[in-house]
Amino acid sequence: MSRFDRIYRIHELLRGARHPVSMKRFMEELEASRNTITRDFEYLRDSLGAPLEYCRENNGHRYNPAAPLFELPGFWMSSGELYALLACEQLLEDVQPGLMAQRLAPLKERIRSLLGESGHGAERIGERIQVQPIQARMAVQQVFDPVAEATLAGKQLQFDYAPRSRATHSFRTVHPQRLLHYRSNWFLLAQCESANDLRLFSLDRITRPQVLDAPAAHQAAEELDAYTSSSFGIFGGQPQATAHFRFTQHAAQWVAEEQWHRDQKGEWHEDGFHLHVPYSDPRELVMDILRYGPEVEVIGPETLRGEVAERVRKMVEIYD
Repeated sequence: MSRFDRIYRIHELLRGARHPVSMKRFMEELEASRNTITRDFEYLRDSLGAPLEYCRENNGHRYNPAAPLFELPGFWMSSGELYALLACEQLLEDVQPGLMAQRLAPLKERIRSLLGESGHGAERIGERIQVQPIQARMAVQQVFDPVAEATLAGKQLQFDYAPRSRATHSFRTVHPQRLLHYRSNWFLLAQCESANDLRLFSLDRITRPQVLDAPAAHQAAEELDAYTSSSFGIFGGQPQATAHFRFTQHAAQWVAEEQWHRDQKGEWHEDGFHLHVPYSDPRELVMDILRYGPEVEVIGPETLRGEVAERVRKMVEIYD
């Protein structure tokens, strides 16, 4: 254990103890010699200003109970906590490059310095913890920054929007509620003034965003949760039906352990694993089912079964 970690642990032991802590316990907890711990005590007192004292009556050390509450000065965390903080930053950077890089740069340097003092290296974080975006449509910084600013600050936002469902674009004024990162892509959940309802906007289809001074109307978390979580996938709204799938024994090996939706129901039968999933819009559900090929059958509703069957027939026509 490095001095960095020992100082942190000594402080935790002293702060949490109701009675003076014996040298024997320090030696056992820190796996260090008496001389090493004595030098750490001197560093705590002389360099960090800790009100550390020896209590002869109890034959142990404590913080002077009459002294003001003592905390380690500055940014002081265990090496494990520092690694966790760097890992979080790395994950955020992989999800959205530039998201926190500039804001966290001074903090990262301080963390790396502290890890160096503790005898650990910080460079391995970026090499050993990575996020692999799949089919990602990265939001450019000129769009992501103002959208995030408006969402976090509770301000109205204006932008041009060109949905993939049609070739035209429209000018929108919205009240941002949440930023969603779903399947490697960013979406804005906002109250749209044109639609007078909640809408999801893909950030890669937004151009010319402008943050307004006017405050955004706030909506209850329950309403937002209901919009984004009531049905399967990114297409929000209340469920219109419940899909019923039968997976083969082979596919069920992993499907039975997956969560497709919080209100799903799964059960084993002799002919395979049956999964029931509520949905509002079938588009994303159909795409997910098609990737299982012959390992799944849509039992119902009949409209969903028919749509999947039609897609399969068109696929066969291509290869015939």
